[in-house]
Amino acid sequence: MSNKMKRRSKARELALQALYQVDLTKDDDRKHVDKVLAEQDADKEQREFARDLVYGTLEHQDEIDKMISDVTQNWAISRMAVVDRNVLRLATHELLHRDDIPPKVSINEAIEIGKRFSTTNSGAFINGILDKIMNHYLPDKVSEVTTEGEPSVEEAQEEGS
Repeated sequence: MSNKMKRRSKARELALQALYQVDLTKDDDRKHVDKVLAEQDADKEQREFARDLVYGTLEHQDEIDKMISDVTQNWAISRMAVVDRNVLRLATHELLHRDDIPPKVSINEAIEIGKRFSTTNSGAFINGILDKIMNHYLPDKVSEVTTEGEPSVEEAQEEGS
């Protein structure tokens, strides 16, 4: 893993922490978000990338939550684990609004963060939801996730189950 990838992974973890705080406190004031990020052990570049992800996720949260709810039939977003819900929001924001991040990277990062900060089943759960979002809302980007010789997101989910 390159140094830039490690740094972005760390920034995503910071973004998750900020989104988690916003979710629990219901305080999405940007000054509060900036304070949460400033308190973290990270350099300026990591905090700026995390801030961009958090602000973008919050800006599009209604749209993102609707998409997640649409593909998780009979599973209210409010009943999801707080970490899983925010990992899904963050990754969905990246998939929809961050063309500078390959979809495969967003999905893999979300799966790893879910495994690290939530339950052992979170990786497969997150993968399944993001796969449905890709297929339902972003069919043109599905080919960007699968490369020859590697399993598709759907196949990887089945293997992980």
